[in-house]
Amino acid sequence: MKFLEPGELRDGELELVLVDRRPPNPARGIVPAYLFQLRVAGQHVGHVDFRAGSTSDLERFGGHIGYAVDPAHRGHHYAERAVRLLLPFVRRHGFASLWITCNPDNTASRRTCERLGATLVEVVPLPPDNDQYARGDREKCRYRLDLV
Repeated sequence: MKFLEPGELRDGELELVLVDRRPPNPARGIVPAYLFQLRVAGQHVGHVDFRAGSTSDLERFGGHIGYAVDPAHRGHHYAERAVRLLLPFVRRHGFASLWITCNPDNTASRRTCERLGATLVEVVPLPPDNDQYARGDREKCRYRLDLV
């Protein structure tokens, strides 16, 4: 896969700044990924990443998009806005739909998925050999976001 240049990703005060491109590692089931910082007035407020490939584990447990907003900056819908800014870039990679996963008790992330228009498809148990299981997670909500 060839990494693409995302161009300027800005929504008024919110800016996504590309900080890393992570190459794939097929032997470990790792797809290429882009990592962006979320910045407001130059200040880091969180991050979002886009995993630009698919595996069954990624679609079931990890998701194509991951995001986190620093606690002091929550409540401004930065995660939702960041994902919306990324959608044209995601389409350039040929995606017609995305998977976003979160823990069932993560109400804020679930609301973000719903505001994006994603559909909750199911809640799945994590297998014991999954790295998220090792961190204490036991289930994932699977949301599908159709882009067409």
